[in-house]
Amino acid sequence: MEADITSGIVVGHDGSRASGAVVRRAGDLAKRLGVTLHVVRVWNLATAPRPDSMVGGYVPPFAEFEQAVVADLKDDCAAAGLGDDVEIQLYALRGQATECLITAAAHAEMLVVGARGAGGFKGLRFGSTATQVVRHSPVPVLVVPNFSH
Repeated sequence: MEADITSGIVVGHDGSRASGAVVRRAGDLAKRLGVTLHVVRVWNLATAPRPDSMVGGYVPPFAEFEQAVVADLKDDCAAAGLGDDVEIQLYALRGQATECLITAAAHAEMLVVGARGAGGFKGLRFGSTATQVVRHSPVPVLVVPNFSH
């Protein structure tokens, strides 16, 4: 899937519980600014949910993994409690998180990420993805703190 994003707010959702709060914060901003919220989940074969067609030794094509990722992301965004008045686009991008997020947000107004996500270690203020995004993003970055730890 390509992310041809030319405006709005891009937010990363890594599937962690903390990502719901990050998406809500980004959704609030998108609503106030009257722009589209682009929710991005970066995946690889190790992190993607298994498509229903994956049985026995059959490994489905990437497109089926991508569909499973989008379905999972749709459920997560619904659980985040975004209002119906926020225009949302969902993207499943295969690759490395930092690179995919920065590329997806290159022409957006802002990129929003969580301070620490699924791979975080207790005691770290920022996760590696947040740190790299802040260093290399061509657009302003909002890092949403994770208060659940």
